[in-house]
Amino acid sequence: MQRLSEERRQSCTFCGPVGPRAGAVLLLALASVTAACQTAPPSRSAQPVVPPAVPQVSRALPPASDSRASYHFLLGYQAELEQETEQAIKEYQLALQTDPSSNYLKARLAVLYFTAGDVPSAVRFADEVAEAPGLDAQMLGQIGGMYAAAGKPDKALRLFNRAIEQEPQRSEHFFAKGLLLANQKQYVEAEETIRSGIKVSPDSAVGYYYLGRIGVEARDFDKATTHFEQAVTLNPAFEPAYVALGSVYEAKQDRGKAIDIYRRYLQGVNPKNREIRHHLIRLQVSAKQYDEALQELQEVLAEDPSDLDAQLRMGLVYGEQKNYPKAIQQLTQILTVRPSELKVRDYLGYLYEETKDYAHAIEAYRHNLTLEPSYFEGHLHLGVLLYRTKQYPEAIQHLKEASRLNPKQPETYIVLGLSHFQVEEYEPSLQAFLEGIRHNPDNADLHFNAGTAYDKLNRFDDVVKSMETTLTLDPHHADAMNYLGYSYAERGVKIEEAIALTKQAVALRPTNGYYVDSLAWAFFKKGLLSEALAEMKRAVALVGDDPVIYEHLGEIHLKQQHLSDGREALLHALELDPSNDKLMQRFRELGLGDPAKEERIRQAIRRVTERKTAPSAQ
Repeated sequence: MQRLSEERRQSCTFCGPVGPRAGAVLLLALASVTAACQTAPPSRSAQPVVPPAVPQVSRALPPASDSRASYHFLLGYQAELEQETEQAIKEYQLALQTDPSSNYLKARLAVLYFTAGDVPSAVRFADEVAEAPGLDAQMLGQIGGMYAAAGKPDKALRLFNRAIEQEPQRSEHFFAKGLLLANQKQYVEAEETIRSGIKVSPDSAVGYYYLGRIGVEARDFDKATTHFEQAVTLNPAFEPAYVALGSVYEAKQDRGKAIDIYRRYLQGVNPKNREIRHHLIRLQVSAKQYDEALQELQEVLAEDPSDLDAQLRMGLVYGEQKNYPKAIQQLTQILTVRPSELKVRDYLGYLYEETKDYAHAIEAYRHNLTLEPSYFEGHLHLGVLLYRTKQYPEAIQHLKEASRLNPKQPETYIVLGLSHFQVEEYEPSLQAFLEGIRHNPDNADLHFNAGTAYDKLNRFDDVVKSMETTLTLDPHHADAMNYLGYSYAERGVKIEEAIALTKQAVALRPTNGYYVDSLAWAFFKKGLLSEALAEMKRAVALVGDDPVIYEHLGEIHLKQQHLSDGREALLHALELDPSNDKLMQRFRELGLGDPAKEERIRQAIRRVTERKTAPSAQ
C-alpha cells in the first residue's frame, strides 16, 4: 500500500525575490553634494564615506620662487580651471622641478593625482605637506578628504581640525569632519560636529541632510525623517534629500509616503528625472498600484519611446495584472527591436507558461540557448518546463548543464532529482539531491527529497535521518512531517510518533487530504478505528478519487466488520488502479470474490489499455 504521490512530496517552486533596495549612504564629496542640490542623486553604496578631494582650485595663488616656476604654475592653474587634470599635473610637476620646496605645489599635485585615481602618488605628495604650515583651509580640507577616502581617518581628522581652526565661519569644514566621524560610527560626535556647522549656516539644507544621513546610519529613522524634511523645506529643489527621505519611508515600510515624496519631487522639482520616476514606478508596482504605474510609464515613453527599461517595466506591470496578452505583446515588440535581450525573452517564456502555452514557452527558452549556449537561466527554465510537461530525458540534459553552470542553485538539483525519480532512476535521483546538499547543506527541501529517494532504494534508516534533518532545518516542513509519519505508520513502527507527526502536518495544512489520510492510517495502525474512519472519510471528501485512500478506507471498514462497505471501497480502489495486482490478490484472499470478473474492473482495464495505446498528445 505504500505510495509516493506528488502530494506527499515536496513540490518544486521558484520565486524571484525582489527585496527593498539598500539604504542610501553619506555622499562622497561635500562639494558635490552642494552642487547636487539641483541635479544628482546620492550614492547608493552600502557603506558611508567621507568627502574625498575635489578638483577645485584654491582661492589664492601662491608666490613662485622664479619666473619659470610661475609660468608653469599659471599654465597648470589654467588647465585646472578647464578640468584638464593630466595637463595640470604635467605643468605643476614642471613648476616643482624649478621650485622643489613649494608645499603648495605638492598639495595641488596630491589633490590632482587623487582626482585622476592615482592614490599612491596622491598619498606620497600629501604626506610631504600634511603637517607643513602655510596651507589654506580649503587645501587642508581637500587633502583631509583625500586621506579620508584613502582609508587614513586619523590624518584626515587632524587636517579637518586645522581647517576649522583657520576658518571657523565656514560650515563645510564641520560637515567634512562630521562625515568622517560618522564613517567611524562615532554618531554622537558626528552629530555634534554637524550641528556646529549648522550654527554657522542655520539655513544649510546640506547640513540637515547630513544629520539625516547620520540618523540613517544609526538606524534612527524617525530622526532621519525629521532632518530630511527640514532639508527639503530649506531647499525645495534638493534632490538628494528627496531620494533619502523616500528611502527612509521605504525602510519604515511606509510605501505610501515614499510614493508621495517621489511624486512631490517630480511635480515640483524635476519632472524629467528618469531615475526617480523609475523608482516611483517600482514602488507603485510593489504597492499594486498598477494603473498609476502604467500612467507613469506612458509619460516616460512619451518623452523617450526608445526607453527599453520603461518598455520592459510596462510588460512586467501587465504581467503583474495578469493581463498576459498585453504583456506578451509588449515583450514581443521589445524583442523585435532588441532580439538579443535574453532576460526579456526569458520573461516572455514565463508569460507563455502562465497562459499554458507551453510550446511557445519552450520555443522562447530554446531560442535563448541558441543565442547563448551557456545561459544558465535558459537551461534551468527550459529544464523545469520540460519536467512539468513530462519530457524527463531532455529535462535531465538541461538541468545537468544548469547545475554545471551554476552549482550553487538548489532548485536545479531538486528538479533534476525529481526528473530522474519520475523515470524510476532512483540512484541518479539520490545523487542529484546529494550533490545539491553538498553545495547547499542547509536547504531543507533537498534533504526532504533525498529522503524520498532513499525510500525507493529501501534505505529506511537514511529516510529517517533525511526527514529528521529536514525538520531540524525547517521545523514547519509539513511534507517531511507527513512523509515520516506515514512511513512509520506504513511499517507499523513508532506509531505514537507517527500520530504526532501527521497531526502536526494536518494542523499546518488542514485541507490537505493526503495529510489527513496519513493521520487516519496512523490511527488505524494504533487500533483507533473510529478515529481512523472519521479522518479517512474526511480525506475522501478532500481528495476525491484516489486509489490508495480508497484502499485505506476499505481496510478500515473491513477491520470494523463492515464487509459491504469494505468490499465497495476496495473495488473502487481497483477501478481507479486496475494494475494493482497485490490488491487484486488480497481481494481474493479476503473472500470477497474475484475482482477480475467484475464488469466495472474489466471496463477500467480497457480504459487504461486504450490510454496507453492512444497517440501522445505532446
